[in-house]
Amino acid sequence: MEKRIVEVKTLKEGKYILMDEVPYKIVGMTHSKPGKHGGARVRVDGIGVFEPTRKTMLVPAGDKVEVPVLDRKVAQILATVGDKLQMMDMESYETFEMSVPADDPEVMKVIQGATEVLYIQFGGKKKITQAKGGD
Repeated sequence: MEKRIVEVKTLKEGKYILMDEVPYKIVGMTHSKPGKHGGARVRVDGIGVFEPTRKTMLVPAGDKVEVPVLDRKVAQILATVGDKLQMMDMESYETFEMSVPADDPEVMKVIQGATEVLYIQFGGKKKITQAKGGD
């Protein structure tokens, strides 16, 4: 589980942030200055990368936060067994199983004809992000 520390003001929508040791994709940022003597604050809205949860964080603009280093890898689909996909990592050639992403029908439709998929990994969790190859 690799992570970096960056300043809040360098973050942008579409990037990732760690909130309570869980990676979230930033979907909205609001910068506000409360008054003459108050410090600027940034409100960061995020959606979970591995779980579909929504979370908001309010921090001073000069603070530092943790950003996850997500591993992006390619895997080949070997077989579909029930609601699981058996895949092989194209770099290390290790085989593993992942559950079919039933919550995202677009990804599932593309996976049907695909031979390879792109996935992200953080800690022990993996998620398919894109399918390539096939029909």
